[in-house]
Amino acid sequence: MHPSQIAQLPPPLPAEQIIGLNRPKVDLHTLRGYSWNGWEFDVPPEVFLPGATSRMIHQRILDDDIDVRGRVYAAMGVGLGVEAVVAGLRGAERVLAADVHPASVKAAEHNYRRLVGSESRTELVPLVSDLFAGFPPRPRLDVVTFNPPAVSQPVSEDPDIVRNVCAGRPVTDAFFTQLAERDLLAPGGEVYFVASNTADLRQIIGHAADCGFTAHVHHLHDWDDGVLTYLFRLTRETGK
Repeated sequence: MHPSQIAQLPPPLPAEQIIGLNRPKVDLHTLRGYSWNGWEFDVPPEVFLPGATSRMIHQRILDDDIDVRGRVYAAMGVGLGVEAVVAGLRGAERVLAADVHPASVKAAEHNYRRLVGSESRTELVPLVSDLFAGFPPRPRLDVVTFNPPAVSQPVSEDPDIVRNVCAGRPVTDAFFTQLAERDLLAPGGEVYFVASNTADLRQIIGHAADCGFTAHVHHLHDWDDGVLTYLFRLTRETGK
Protein backbone atom coordinates (compact mmCIF):
# COMPACT_ATOMS: atom_id res chain seq x y z
CA MET A 1 0.00 0.00 0.00
CA HIS A 2 1.19 3.48 -0.86
CA PRO A 3 1.10 5.96 2.07
CA SER A 4 -1.84 7.69 0.38
CA GLN A 5 -3.74 4.39 0.36
CA ILE A 6 -2.95 3.77 4.02
CA ALA A 7 -4.33 7.23 4.79
CA GLN A 8 -7.59 6.20 3.10
CA LEU A 9 -8.16 3.28 5.49
CA PRO A 10 -11.11 4.02 7.78
CA PRO A 11 -10.53 5.54 11.23
CA PRO A 12 -11.62 3.62 14.31
CA LEU A 13 -15.31 3.55 15.08
CA PRO A 14 -16.52 5.58 18.07
CA ALA A 15 -15.37 4.11 21.38
CA GLU A 16 -18.89 3.36 22.60
CA GLN A 17 -19.66 1.44 19.41
CA ILE A 18 -16.43 -0.56 19.61
CA ILE A 19 -17.14 -1.54 23.22
CA GLY A 20 -20.74 -2.47 22.41
CA LEU A 21 -19.70 -4.67 19.49
CA ASN A 22 -17.06 -6.55 21.50
CA ARG A 23 -18.81 -7.40 24.73
CA PRO A 24 -17.31 -10.70 25.90
CA LYS A 25 -19.31 -13.87 26.32
CA VAL A 26 -19.75 -15.24 29.82
CA ASP A 27 -18.75 -18.85 29.10
CA LEU A 28 -14.98 -18.35 28.64
CA HIS A 29 -14.09 -20.16 31.84
CA THR A 30 -16.13 -23.27 31.04
CA LEU A 31 -15.51 -26.41 28.99
CA ARG A 32 -17.09 -26.02 25.53
CA GLY A 33 -17.11 -27.57 22.08
CA TYR A 34 -16.74 -26.08 18.62
CA SER A 35 -17.91 -27.46 15.27
CA TRP A 36 -16.58 -26.40 11.88
CA ASN A 37 -16.38 -28.09 8.48
CA GLY A 38 -17.69 -31.32 9.98
CA TRP A 39 -14.96 -31.42 12.63
CA GLU A 40 -15.52 -31.32 16.37
CA PHE A 41 -13.01 -29.47 18.55
CA ASP A 42 -12.60 -29.66 22.32
CA VAL A 43 -12.37 -26.19 23.90
CA PRO A 44 -11.02 -26.12 27.47
CA PRO A 45 -11.66 -23.22 29.88
CA GLU A 46 -9.90 -19.93 29.01
CA VAL A 47 -9.41 -20.99 25.37
CA PHE A 48 -11.34 -18.77 23.00
CA LEU A 49 -13.84 -19.95 20.40
CA PRO A 50 -12.99 -18.75 16.88
CA GLY A 51 -15.22 -16.00 15.52
CA ALA A 52 -16.14 -15.07 11.99
CA THR A 53 -12.90 -13.17 11.43
CA SER A 54 -10.84 -16.25 12.33
CA ARG A 55 -12.93 -18.30 9.91
CA MET A 56 -11.84 -15.90 7.16
CA ILE A 57 -8.39 -17.44 7.60
CA HIS A 58 -9.51 -21.02 8.22
CA GLN A 59 -11.63 -21.20 5.07
CA ARG A 60 -8.92 -19.70 2.88
CA ILE A 61 -6.35 -22.24 4.06
CA LEU A 62 -8.85 -25.00 3.37
CA ASP A 63 -9.49 -23.61 -0.12
CA ASP A 64 -5.74 -23.08 -0.85
CA ASP A 65 -6.34 -19.36 -1.27
CA ILE A 66 -3.79 -19.13 1.54
CA ASP A 67 -1.50 -21.83 0.20
CA VAL A 68 0.41 -23.75 2.87
CA ARG A 69 1.07 -26.92 0.85
CA GLY A 70 4.70 -27.98 1.26
CA ARG A 71 5.47 -24.76 3.12
CA VAL A 72 6.54 -23.72 6.62
CA TYR A 73 3.53 -22.11 8.24
CA ALA A 74 3.28 -20.11 11.49
CA ALA A 75 -0.20 -19.96 13.02
CA MET A 76 0.06 -17.04 15.44
CA GLY A 77 -2.43 -16.91 18.30
CA VAL A 78 -3.44 -20.44 17.37
CA GLY A 79 -6.09 -20.81 20.10
CA LEU A 80 -7.83 -24.16 19.90
CA GLY A 81 -5.94 -25.02 16.70
CA VAL A 82 -8.36 -24.90 13.76
CA GLU A 83 -5.85 -23.40 11.31
CA ALA A 84 -3.18 -25.84 12.44
CA VAL A 85 -5.53 -28.75 11.76
CA VAL A 86 -6.45 -27.42 8.32
CA ALA A 87 -2.80 -26.80 7.43
CA GLY A 88 -1.86 -30.33 8.46
CA LEU A 89 -4.62 -31.78 6.31
CA ARG A 90 -3.64 -29.54 3.37
CA GLY A 91 -0.08 -30.83 3.46
CA ALA A 92 2.04 -28.10 5.04
CA GLU A 93 5.66 -29.14 5.56
CA ARG A 94 5.74 -27.77 9.10
CA VAL A 95 3.18 -25.98 11.28
CA LEU A 96 4.43 -23.78 14.10
CA ALA A 97 1.34 -23.49 16.32
CA ALA A 98 2.09 -20.53 18.58
CA ASP A 99 0.17 -18.84 21.38
CA VAL A 100 1.15 -16.90 24.49
CA HIS A 101 -1.41 -18.98 26.43
CA PRO A 102 -0.18 -22.47 27.47
CA ALA A 103 -3.69 -23.98 27.68
CA SER A 104 -4.39 -22.85 24.11
CA VAL A 105 -1.21 -24.47 22.79
CA LYS A 106 -2.09 -27.67 24.64
CA ALA A 107 -5.62 -27.58 23.19
CA ALA A 108 -4.28 -26.96 19.67
CA GLU A 109 -1.90 -29.91 19.95
CA HIS A 110 -4.67 -32.14 21.33
CA ASN A 111 -7.09 -31.24 18.54
CA TYR A 112 -4.37 -31.63 15.91
CA ARG A 113 -3.34 -35.10 17.08
CA ARG A 114 -6.99 -36.20 17.24
CA LEU A 115 -8.15 -34.80 13.88
CA VAL A 116 -5.01 -34.98 11.72
CA GLY A 117 -3.53 -38.11 13.23
CA SER A 118 -0.04 -39.56 13.35
CA GLU A 119 0.22 -40.55 9.69
CA SER A 120 0.46 -36.97 8.45
CA ARG A 121 3.82 -35.97 6.98
CA THR A 122 3.35 -32.47 8.39
CA GLU A 123 5.57 -31.67 11.36
CA LEU A 124 3.64 -29.96 14.16
CA VAL A 125 5.68 -27.65 16.41
CA PRO A 126 3.59 -26.46 19.39
CA LEU A 127 5.07 -23.26 20.85
CA VAL A 128 4.14 -21.34 23.97
CA SER A 129 5.51 -18.01 22.79
CA ASP A 130 4.92 -14.29 23.25
CA LEU A 131 4.73 -13.54 19.52
CA PHE A 132 8.08 -14.78 18.09
CA ALA A 133 10.09 -14.75 21.32
CA GLY A 134 9.95 -18.53 21.75
CA PHE A 135 10.55 -19.44 18.11
CA PRO A 136 13.66 -21.33 17.03
CA PRO A 137 16.38 -19.19 15.42
CA ARG A 138 15.67 -18.24 11.81
CA PRO A 139 12.79 -20.64 11.09
CA ARG A 140 12.36 -19.09 7.58
CA LEU A 141 8.60 -18.86 7.48
CA ASP A 142 6.78 -19.16 4.16
CA VAL A 143 3.33 -18.25 5.49
CA VAL A 144 2.25 -16.44 8.67
CA THR A 145 -1.33 -15.80 9.74
CA PHE A 146 -2.45 -13.60 12.60
CA ASN A 147 -5.86 -12.42 13.76
CA PRO A 148 -4.59 -10.20 16.57
CA PRO A 149 -6.39 -8.85 19.64
CA ALA A 150 -6.23 -5.38 18.07
CA VAL A 151 -9.47 -3.84 19.38
CA SER A 152 -8.48 -0.32 20.41
CA GLN A 153 -10.82 0.06 23.41
CA PRO A 154 -10.76 -1.93 26.68
CA VAL A 155 -13.83 -4.14 26.84
CA SER A 156 -12.99 -6.06 30.04
CA GLU A 157 -10.54 -6.22 32.93
CA ASP A 158 -10.34 -10.03 32.64
CA PRO A 159 -6.74 -10.69 31.48
CA ASP A 160 -7.89 -13.62 29.34
CA ILE A 161 -10.32 -11.37 27.46
CA VAL A 162 -7.72 -8.62 27.09
CA ARG A 163 -5.26 -11.19 25.73
CA ASN A 164 -7.74 -12.31 23.10
CA VAL A 165 -9.63 -9.12 22.23
CA CYS A 166 -8.23 -5.75 23.19
CA ALA A 167 -4.46 -5.81 23.72
CA GLY A 168 -4.32 -3.16 20.99
CA ARG A 169 -1.42 -1.70 19.04
CA PRO A 170 1.44 -2.80 21.32
CA VAL A 171 0.84 -6.37 20.11
CA THR A 172 0.52 -5.55 16.41
CA ASP A 173 3.51 -3.19 16.46
CA ALA A 174 5.65 -5.83 18.19
CA PHE A 175 4.47 -8.46 15.69
CA PHE A 176 5.74 -6.56 12.66
CA THR A 177 8.86 -5.30 14.44
CA GLN A 178 9.95 -8.78 15.50
CA LEU A 179 9.11 -10.32 12.14
CA ALA A 180 11.28 -7.73 10.38
CA GLU A 181 14.16 -7.42 12.84
CA ARG A 182 14.62 -11.18 13.08
CA ASP A 183 14.22 -11.55 9.29
CA LEU A 184 11.87 -14.49 9.78
CA LEU A 185 10.17 -14.56 6.38
CA ALA A 186 11.61 -16.79 3.69
CA PRO A 187 12.05 -15.30 0.20
CA GLY A 188 8.55 -14.99 -1.23
CA GLY A 189 7.04 -15.30 2.25
CA GLU A 190 3.54 -14.01 2.96
CA VAL A 191 1.79 -12.62 6.03
CA TYR A 192 -2.01 -12.75 6.23
CA PHE A 193 -3.20 -10.33 8.87
CA VAL A 194 -6.76 -9.52 9.99
CA ALA A 195 -7.80 -6.14 11.38
CA SER A 196 -10.91 -4.00 11.34
CA ASN A 197 -11.99 -0.45 12.05
CA THR A 198 -12.42 -1.43 15.70
CA ALA A 199 -8.63 -1.02 15.66
CA ASP A 200 -6.24 1.77 14.58
CA LEU A 201 -5.87 0.51 11.02
CA ARG A 202 -3.86 3.41 9.66
CA GLN A 203 -1.31 3.27 12.47
CA ILE A 204 -1.05 -0.53 12.37
CA ILE A 205 -0.47 -0.78 8.63
CA GLY A 206 1.66 2.37 8.72
CA HIS A 207 3.96 0.69 11.25
CA ALA A 208 4.10 -2.44 9.08
CA ALA A 209 5.17 -0.22 6.16
CA ASP A 210 7.85 1.39 8.35
CA CYS A 211 9.15 -2.15 9.01
CA GLY A 212 9.50 -2.74 5.27
CA PHE A 213 6.25 -4.59 4.57
CA THR A 214 4.03 -3.92 1.58
CA ALA A 215 0.35 -4.45 2.34
CA HIS A 216 -2.39 -5.43 -0.10
CA VAL A 217 -6.07 -5.80 0.71
CA HIS A 218 -6.66 -9.49 0.07
CA HIS A 219 -10.30 -9.37 1.21
CA LEU A 220 -12.67 -6.79 2.69
CA HIS A 221 -15.85 -7.77 4.50
CA ASP A 222 -18.61 -5.35 5.47
CA TRP A 223 -20.67 -6.76 8.36
CA ASP A 224 -23.47 -4.19 7.87
CA ASP A 225 -23.06 -2.96 11.44
CA GLY A 226 -20.39 -0.36 10.80
CA VAL A 227 -17.50 -2.82 11.07
CA LEU A 228 -15.20 -3.26 8.08
CA THR A 229 -12.81 -6.21 8.41
CA TYR A 230 -9.70 -6.35 6.26
CA LEU A 231 -7.65 -9.41 5.48
CA PHE A 232 -4.28 -7.97 4.46
CA ARG A 233 -1.59 -9.85 2.57
CA LEU A 234 1.81 -8.44 3.37
CA THR A 235 5.17 -9.18 1.79
CA ARG A 236 8.67 -7.95 2.48
CA GLU A 237 11.66 -7.85 0.18
CA THR A 238 14.73 -9.68 1.48
CA GLY A 239 17.13 -7.32 3.20
CA LYS A 240 14.64 -4.48 3.28
